[in-house]
Amino acid sequence: MLFSSLWKSRYKTHFGAADCWWRPGLVVLLCWSCVTQLTCGNLTLEESKHLVIQRDGEFDMTYNDTVTSENQTIYAFNHTVSRNKTEGVRVSVDVLSQNLKSPILFVVRQKQAVLSFQVPLILRGLYQRKYPYNHLGRTLCQPPTKAASETQYFFVDVSTLSSQGTNYQLRVSRVESFTLQTDKTFSFTASPSQPQYFKYVFPEGVDTVIVKVSSDMNFPCSVMSIQDIQCPVYDLDNNVAFIGMYQTMTKKGAITVQRKDFPSNSFYVVVVVKTEDEACGGPLRFYPLRPDELIDAGNRSKILDVVVSPAIESEVYVMGMLFCLGIFLSFYLLTLLVACVQNKRAKRRALFHNIADTSPAETGKTSASPNEYGSLDSTVSSEAVTESAPSIDSATSADNYGYIGREPFKRRPILNQMHHIAIRFERSLENVGRSRQESLSSIEEDDYDTLDDINSDKNIVRTKKYLCVSDLSRKDKRVLSKKYQIYFWNIATIAVFYALPVIQLVITYQTVVNVTGNQDICYYNFMCAHPLGALSAFNNILSNLGYVMLGLLFLLIVLKRDIVHNRALSCNDVNALECGIPKHFGLFYAMGTALMMEGLLSACYHVCPNYTNFQFDTSFMYMIAGLCMLKLYQKRHPDINASAYTAYACLAGVIFFSVLGVVFGRGNTVFWIVFSVIHILATLLLSTQLYYMGRWRLDSGILRRMVYIVYTDCIRQCSGPMYIDRMVLLVMGNIVNWSLAAYGLIERPNDFASYLLAIAICNLLLYFAFYIIMKLRSGERIRCLALVCILFTAVVWGFALYFFFQGLSTWQKTPAESREHNRDCILLSFFDDHDIWHFLSSIAMFGSFLVLLTMDDDLDAVQRDKIYVF
Repeated sequence: MLFSSLWKSRYKTHFGAADCWWRPGLVVLLCWSCVTQLTCGNLTLEESKHLVIQRDGEFDMTYNDTVTSENQTIYAFNHTVSRNKTEGVRVSVDVLSQNLKSPILFVVRQKQAVLSFQVPLILRGLYQRKYPYNHLGRTLCQPPTKAASETQYFFVDVSTLSSQGTNYQLRVSRVESFTLQTDKTFSFTASPSQPQYFKYVFPEGVDTVIVKVSSDMNFPCSVMSIQDIQCPVYDLDNNVAFIGMYQTMTKKGAITVQRKDFPSNSFYVVVVVKTEDEACGGPLRFYPLRPDELIDAGNRSKILDVVVSPAIESEVYVMGMLFCLGIFLSFYLLTLLVACVQNKRAKRRALFHNIADTSPAETGKTSASPNEYGSLDSTVSSEAVTESAPSIDSATSADNYGYIGREPFKRRPILNQMHHIAIRFERSLENVGRSRQESLSSIEEDDYDTLDDINSDKNIVRTKKYLCVSDLSRKDKRVLSKKYQIYFWNIATIAVFYALPVIQLVITYQTVVNVTGNQDICYYNFMCAHPLGALSAFNNILSNLGYVMLGLLFLLIVLKRDIVHNRALSCNDVNALECGIPKHFGLFYAMGTALMMEGLLSACYHVCPNYTNFQFDTSFMYMIAGLCMLKLYQKRHPDINASAYTAYACLAGVIFFSVLGVVFGRGNTVFWIVFSVIHILATLLLSTQLYYMGRWRLDSGILRRMVYIVYTDCIRQCSGPMYIDRMVLLVMGNIVNWSLAAYGLIERPNDFASYLLAIAICNLLLYFAFYIIMKLRSGERIRCLALVCILFTAVVWGFALYFFFQGLSTWQKTPAESREHNRDCILLSFFDDHDIWHFLSSIAMFGSFLVLLTMDDDLDAVQRDKIYVF
């Protein structure tokens, strides 16, 4: 009882205290519940105002609707997709309202892809230009299906944040010609906001195809791309370069595609029209007045044709390689045949000389008959002391005078033979004495040149009015031989140090092209570019094989001649020692090496031809032109020809200016003025050096001597030039070079490297023509082999230049403009015009070298004091 009363009192007391705070808390809780319900009710009302409209869409039907921020429309489509047939689906949208503050957002939801875009579509150009497009057309990505037939659904969501109603048109249609057929041309229209792409599947047995896109319109500029079958497809100007292979184009575009690069055995051909034409060489639009100003792009629709054709098969590769090898191996066989014929003639000539040497005794025995007088001849005819046929003439004179008897005719051949042996013995002693004297003296060229009496002799000899080769071949042959061998070793060293980084660089270029897919880096003839491995244009590389093979053949020919000449020298052959043009083969070895290196570096250039590595293709062309001019000059001026160090230093200067011209010469007036002045000054200095045979000095007294010469030869008395032939050559050379300098200064050609090469070739042709004319003027003749080489080389050069000027590509323009010159293969479906230029130019260079090697063979038996210098 006590406990129960106690519990009641506690309970009452506790309940009363709780009642003090519980009732206000209950009121607050009820109020919070009401506020929450009211808030949720308001949100529900707001949500009820944002309508979501869902419609079942139909293909090839145009929907005209309005969208605001308060409603969203969803169109549901379905279509059947089969494994063996791909059907394209295209969504076209057009916004009818103008001056929209907020764009309309379209989202296409597919099974494995999502495509979203806004209308108006804003595409950016250079310098932040903005181009709006209200009409859009996009092709949906079609993911492959494994089932034989499958129904796929996709939804088009339309929404905007604009409170104003925006009218739009939506149309979803099927693309019937979505899959391209082999060798069938398909025409279509594209624009920056309406790109197009199509699918191609490799047929059975076809591993390589070439995709060609063409148009009759230069502009607007467009881009073609090859992409793998995957979603999303990058088909806008601002993302087309993200994946795959791509190239800009105006009228032509072509990309060779290999099956091995696409595991699905199919690919997309994407064509996009760019917002601006600057990438294709078109004009730039004006700068925007305000950064956010929208610029009307105008009509940039372009009609294009696409065709996919199978590329060549592996048999054509084999045929092209065999053809290339066969052409140049035939020159080896022809050379071997000519060498055999020449050896047979040489043996026949040697046999004839042997018969001539042994004929006097036989002639004496058979031609004489005793007559009635039987007298003896006690005198020896004057013809008997000659070296040619002494006994024949003496026997003839004996018959004429009627001497008879056997004994005189036995003694006369013996006397003639003894006299002939005495002459040979005397010459051998003379040669031994000369060799001993040479061995005792120093063979250093500087020792010979620094003697005062020799310097005086030089000034006397080299300033004579009429010079002979003997006057300019007085130096020790061993010294000159070593001097000219330096040409070969220097160019071999240059070739190694030049070629290695070149090869490394072009491999990097090719790797960049293969990784990035940017086909605008290299200027190929894409209509005839046959890939092999990692190389994009194997045919352009293979066609350079002729330079290497014919350069090696020329080295073998020179080596054979060198060996024969050294044997003649070791046998103390009079013709080799004292007759003909002095034989120095160092420059010939250098020329053959330069021809081989031209082939190697030209092949490196064609791995990825562009303006930054064009010097690879031209550097050894300058070398070849310079070496040929030096060889022509060396033929009749062996003692005063330039050393290898001076020659290569000058050629290095030429290549230096070539690089400067390529980098800074385009449209740079200051550069062209400086180059023209240097060109003219170099021409004048070289003319002075050639006219005075090096007997002049460039020092502080040069102006005083020039004034004195002008006063004495032109004012005091009018006298013509002392060396007329040289003056004619130098005047013509100055006219040509001054004209070329004026042309460069006025026209300022973009291709500076080719302009510089044209200067070298013009000077070489001028000097060669002068040499031939002067040779014929001097009463010398050109042998049959040299004449055949000259005519053959001239004809081949003519055909070669015809193919060179076809111009299949040019890095002076943009890559897209360069592709306008691309053409199909013309030889064996493998080689193009430029490949034929490689074939013919290598043959023509080889023929030109043979002309230089054989053109003075007629002088091999002529004394050097009877060979004129010109």
